[in-house]
Amino acid sequence: MPKARPNKAFLPPADTIFPVNRRKAVPYAFVLEALANLPTETRTMFGCLAVYLGDKIVLILREGRNPPEDNGVWLATTEEHHQSLACEFPSMRSIQLFGNKITGWQVLPADAPDFEQAAMYACELIVARDPRIGKVPKSRQKKISKTASKTTRRS
Repeated sequence: MPKARPNKAFLPPADTIFPVNRRKAVPYAFVLEALANLPTETRTMFGCLAVYLGDKIVLILREGRNPPEDNGVWLATTEEHHQSLACEFPSMRSIQLFGNKITGWQVLPADAPDFEQAAMYACELIVARDPRIGKVPKSRQKKISKTASKTTRRS
């Protein structure tokens, strides 16, 4: 007598038995390669990849989300440095996602003809610890102030 065989029509495909969350590919991986000698840390943030150097956020790498005009390398800076950075990055502009509000974030757009060259130059400035790029986020400022107050109490 033949063996009973399972009805394959009712079995789920092998890859759905143990589903695995697939990570998105790192956008603009060449940027992380250029910063490989620094003690950087990456974190996902709003579907993008944030790059930290110590307590400072220096970049966000964004690709494939709406609006596509804001895809590219976001520079963490302050309004006071916009003009000097614009001289060095002709294609740099404010992020359209934020509307007309002036923020510390500027983008090197991925669709600019000089995108890779500009992104690599931004990495050079970060490696050189240029003070115009990078800022301590408010959430980390609170952690730093708590740590500082604990050390002053012990003294």
